[in-house]
Amino acid sequence: MSAPAYDSNNVFAKILRRELPCHLVYEDADSFAFLDIMPRVDGHTLIIPKAPVRNIIDASPAVLAPVIATAQRIAVAAKRAFEADGVSLWQFSEPAGGQVVFHLHFHILPRKTGDELRPVGIMADNDLLSRHAEKLKAALA
Repeated sequence: MSAPAYDSNNVFAKILRRELPCHLVYEDADSFAFLDIMPRVDGHTLIIPKAPVRNIIDASPAVLAPVIATAQRIAVAAKRAFEADGVSLWQFSEPAGGQVVFHLHFHILPRKTGDELRPVGIMADNDLLSRHAEKLKAALA
């Protein structure tokens, strides 16, 4: 059974087209990284390809390679910026896999030993997200 077609009106496609705001932390020719507005931990960042790809199942290696490289770069910077002990990398594909937004994305969560994840769906304070974005951008510089 094949997956539904890519929906060019998903929220991440709108963010890429600058139709919706975000707290951008990194962008290059192939990838785009911004803070999750409902972070499970401080510094929770999303990395997406600029290509219109539904998820990892239908992504080509040519699309995946630069996005994974960006995920690694963000992970290293987030660990440093948020003084984390480690990093979680999450990727969900299709509803049964937990995917909610149908544009390929990777979550980077800087983690401290013994930390508790915040509940799903709680919107963060915009000013706090702005400060976290600046902190992460400084660590990327």
